[in-house]
Amino acid sequence: MNRYPNWVNWLLLIIVVAGTIVALPNLYGDDPAVYIAREGGQALEESVLPDARGILDEAGIAYIGTEIEAPAAVVRFGNVNDQLRARDLLDDTIDNHSASLTLAPRTPGWLRALGLRPMSLGLDLQGGVHFVFQVDIEAAIQQLLQNYSESLEGELRDADIRAPTSIEGRTLIVRLLSDDPAVADQVEEMIGDLEATTVLTTVPRLSIERIETEGRPGFRVTPSEVVIRERQNFAIEQNTLTLRNRINALGVSEPIVQRQGLDQILVQLPGVQDPDRAKRLLGATATLEFRAVYYDENAYEIQRSGRQLVCCELYIDPDGIPILLRRARIATGDQVIDATPGTDQYSRPAVNVTLNGQGGDAMFEFTSSSVGRNMAVVYREEIPRTVTRDGVEVIETDTSERVISNAQIQGVFSNNFQVTGLTAIEARDLALQLRAGALAVPIVMVEQRTIGPSLGADNIAKGRLAVVVGFLLVVAFMLLYYRVFGMFANAALLMNLILLVALMSLLPTALTLPGIAGIVLTLGMAVDANVLINERIREELRNGNTPQASINAGYEKAFSSIADANLTTLIASAVLFVYGTGPIRGFAVTLSLGIITSMFTAIVGTRVLANLVYGRQKVLKRLSIGGGN
Repeated sequence: MNRYPNWVNWLLLIIVVAGTIVALPNLYGDDPAVYIAREGGQALEESVLPDARGILDEAGIAYIGTEIEAPAAVVRFGNVNDQLRARDLLDDTIDNHSASLTLAPRTPGWLRALGLRPMSLGLDLQGGVHFVFQVDIEAAIQQLLQNYSESLEGELRDADIRAPTSIEGRTLIVRLLSDDPAVADQVEEMIGDLEATTVLTTVPRLSIERIETEGRPGFRVTPSEVVIRERQNFAIEQNTLTLRNRINALGVSEPIVQRQGLDQILVQLPGVQDPDRAKRLLGATATLEFRAVYYDENAYEIQRSGRQLVCCELYIDPDGIPILLRRARIATGDQVIDATPGTDQYSRPAVNVTLNGQGGDAMFEFTSSSVGRNMAVVYREEIPRTVTRDGVEVIETDTSERVISNAQIQGVFSNNFQVTGLTAIEARDLALQLRAGALAVPIVMVEQRTIGPSLGADNIAKGRLAVVVGFLLVVAFMLLYYRVFGMFANAALLMNLILLVALMSLLPTALTLPGIAGIVLTLGMAVDANVLINERIREELRNGNTPQASINAGYEKAFSSIADANLTTLIASAVLFVYGTGPIRGFAVTLSLGIITSMFTAIVGTRVLANLVYGRQKVLKRLSIGGGN
């Protein structure tokens, strides 16, 4: 007879019940909501929710609930209009916090207490913004050459060798002011030390060519293709990491940040309905430079004459007074390890800055010898733009610099201090950018799409309809064609759908519209396994085997065909996941999970049901499996 041990039956029941509970949060839908987070991802202040409720009550904006979902507070609304009004009001009113639009699941408290949540939805289902950023690869190469130039100039100064450098295209030109061959040999050795030969290859990473430039001996230094490719990859990876950090600071759930092609970065922010602020923060390259004020020249005279100085640069301070700042920087935004918006002792917007050890040591050394003198803070912003030159689109960067602070050093400090001279919005955005890190090279947005929540809801409704219609058609066919064994297959199909939704809810992956197509395909493949089993049982009955033997032979002989077919599909979906991007990967995820769950439910689930109905009958004369049996 066909019987499983009782523990197998109980195991199947436990898995199905657990899967049903895990999948339940997906039945309750979402509310329009405002997500209130502390700048920098810090812990919320206890007064945030009471303050938010008071602000909304005073403005007459109705809300249906408030709650804390660490690390943020969530305020729910009954409609999108109230949500939009509340976001604008709260974002402008609550200090040191940002308010953004989101969708909050209506999951009951007892399910949330179990740590359960609905599956994450992709951009096409939840709505949000889609950006494609172009990375300025040429700027990455220029940065590399600039690093070579600065390093070489430092070594030449230490060796008391006069040899100015310049950058021409993708080459570094070194011009010697000495005709001594020994000096030329020494300089060539210094250049070779800029990029030592790698361990894995004997190919030089720099091409060094002796030339004549302006009638003097010199060198043309060209990075190899390997070095250029490494620098390009570094720029892409660093920018991707920086964008991801900035998005995390925005509090967006389930973002997608990934490289696309050779020089582009794809950013998708599900649930974000404010593309302007996201675009401003993601593409910004603002940073700070701390510089000493230069007193050995008259700034007014330099401004009047237009004379250029090697040691310093002319700026205008916040009071409109010309000042000279040393070119050498005491510290830069790259050395900032923490930055939070706040206010100074006069309640003016400020950024509280913490430097790393290197920056702190430099600041301590400078302030120790400069008490009573001035230090200026330069706010530097790079604004990329796409222009067409000779029929080719290239990225150019406009650099904007302004002095935001010119203050007298009152005492010695190192790695903790305040920067003032900014508006409240500038202070908040600059703090976020400094915390997330600077972009390695400028980026420019080449594509932007905004998908509204209404379109996402329409996609969800259509996807749900497709799943339901496909499910009901398969159920009707199996029931009419295979009778009781068709009912077993339908029950397994329902188990498969429940387990698939449960797994999607547990895993950190988002359901997309192609993912729904994967679910529909999975339903068809799941029932296909039961068709093979049922047809095999019918064949055994036609060959004269007993019903019990036919059941056993049907499952055993069909298993190899089912396993082979699903294994090959699983391999194909794995390839799609590895090499695909965006929606293709979403399809691959649901298809892979569906194959795993359908194998379990089609083979184990239906066998348990068949055993429970027929396996305990000692005398079994016929099976209700259609086809005249």
